[in-house]
Amino acid sequence: MTDKANRPRPRSRQAGPAKRRPDMRPRRPGLPPEGPILLYGLHTVEAAFRNRARKRLKLYATENAQRRLAEREVPIDVPVETMTPRALDKMVTKDAVHQGMILEADPLPPYGVKELKGARLVLALDQVTDPHNVGAILRSAVALAADAVVTTERHAPEEGPVLAKSASGALDMIRHVRVKNMARFVSEMGEAGFQCIALDSDGPASLEETAFTDKTVLVLGSEGKGVRQGVREACGALARLDMPGEIRSLNVSNAAVLSLYVARQKMGL
Repeated sequence: MTDKANRPRPRSRQAGPAKRRPDMRPRRPGLPPEGPILLYGLHTVEAAFRNRARKRLKLYATENAQRRLAEREVPIDVPVETMTPRALDKMVTKDAVHQGMILEADPLPPYGVKELKGARLVLALDQVTDPHNVGAILRSAVALAADAVVTTERHAPEEGPVLAKSASGALDMIRHVRVKNMARFVSEMGEAGFQCIALDSDGPASLEETAFTDKTVLVLGSEGKGVRQGVREACGALARLDMPGEIRSLNVSNAAVLSLYVARQKMGL
């Protein structure tokens, strides 16, 4: 007789879309992410529906969330599955604030340097890895009318729910360009007539004192390491952000806001 206690237990089955978990599929290094991703939150989902470049697949939402989207005249062009808040909770991580709606969608097209034609103000992030920081920077870049945010393919957050939620819709409002080699990108932009300025605490002049041209790339590095040496050398200028208070440095997302603001003033935008 077989001992029942030694029999393998059957795996529990998850109901509904919770077992799909497209945001948990394995991803290869670089981009784009493999398979669909989950976008959640009111502003993120609304921006994704208004972005013609975004391929949307299915919306999971509570009745209340569907009413909110209708009130905002969001054009819903995918199948909708009505779900309870508890069921939606099972589709995302524990700390995710989905506000009653989750959109399953494909990643955005892999934008490249060719999408920068006609740009004037570009923000480049050299190995800034925290998706919350990059999301906040994307949002600030949209608010300050930058033309694009550039990151590296590796050592940078891939498109996903955390980045999208942190950007609060900005991911679908601005070109997010990924490059294989940041130093090479900066050199090519310099050859194309851009003034490339790396933010560095040892810069010889403040950003306000630095000469700007009508086309500018601002380069910020990760906290701690800063802009890497090869990238700094590819830039035409180094500049620092002078802080008058007792704390002399800023979080990279705050530094990005201040840098973009100063750049717009200097460029007359």
